[in-house]
Amino acid sequence: MVERTQPQDAGWAAVDHYIEQHLLPADAALDAAVANSAARGLDDIAVAPVQGKLLHLMARMAGAKRILEVGTLGGYSTIWLARALPEDGELVSLELVDHNASVARENIAAAGLADRVTVLQGAALDTLATLTGPFDFVFIDADKQNNAAYIDHAIRLSRPGTTIVVDNVVREGGVLDADSADERIQGTRALFEAVAAHPRLTATAVQTVGVKKWDGFLLAVVG
Repeated sequence: MVERTQPQDAGWAAVDHYIEQHLLPADAALDAAVANSAARGLDDIAVAPVQGKLLHLMARMAGAKRILEVGTLGGYSTIWLARALPEDGELVSLELVDHNASVARENIAAAGLADRVTVLQGAALDTLATLTGPFDFVFIDADKQNNAAYIDHAIRLSRPGTTIVVDNVVREGGVLDADSADERIQGTRALFEAVAAHPRLTATAVQTVGVKKWDGFLLAVVG
């Protein structure tokens, strides 16, 4: 989740739409989740469709049976991830805002995934302390100030081979500003420092452009 400040590049959005037209068939459940989230007043800050499909494919490639998501919003990315699970799989998603959690539960149920998804409402750091692992795949897309702490919990709740993905790590280039007064940028920089220093993580980050403008993912594997 990130607030955009720079103008959209029409070419970036056009390429995203081209990819969607060719590789993402129409999906009533996802469209309904987007529409319901907007109608219930949620901010339009979920991952883009092409990024949701990327998360789905990565979770499938990882063979994930248990997925942890930090930051649910309206459940759009949750639906993509839950669809990667086997029938006996489990996804636990953490959401701070009660209204968001309620909307997400509606969207997840409407998508037919309530049997494998649990949305836990509350401060993520408090909830994470109560969870037991291991999880096979972790997606972190919540408040950026706590990213380094979320990574610590993700590692604790992982096994060798667990995939960790963190969203919004480029922040339209803001990550380069060491003197930024923006706590989200400082939290993102702390994330990079923590990941680089952790002996169990092998990681990279990838810049992305598209309908959500300019940002990126950090991707790591736990050793």
